[in-house]
Amino acid sequence: MQKEVANKPEESEEVANKPGKKGIARLIAAAKYSSEGLSAAWRNEEAFRIEVILAIFFVPFALWVGDTPAERAVLIAVSLVVLPLELINSAIEATVDRIGAEKHPLAKIAKDTGSAAVAVALLMWFIVWGCIVIPKLPI
Repeated sequence: MQKEVANKPEESEEVANKPGKKGIARLIAAAKYSSEGLSAAWRNEEAFRIEVILAIFFVPFALWVGDTPAERAVLIAVSLVVLPLELINSAIEATVDRIGAEKHPLAKIAKDTGSAAVAVALLMWFIVWGCIVIPKLPI
């Protein structure tokens, strides 16, 4: 059975014509909100600060240790992918905490799953760096 799709023009226009800023003003506002989010994560999330500091070290190191543009790109990508996942994890945690302090199984699942996403990204970081760097060591 197919879902009914809004086929009235006014229904689809409501979604497309959200209230608020338009055009360049919307982009400027989005940049401001993103900057505020990064600042909040830096101030409130120790894990984010540690991961940023590690990325600041590993990204230039990737440029030096990578032999090909593809190697450099992969090393840089896995060094940076953990950052947006940490931001999303922090957003999930803040939202769950805002809803209430009482323990709930769904709140635990949300927080643990966000944390697991970051852990998988860190594992990818470790594996990719190991696969590319270890064979180059003079052992």
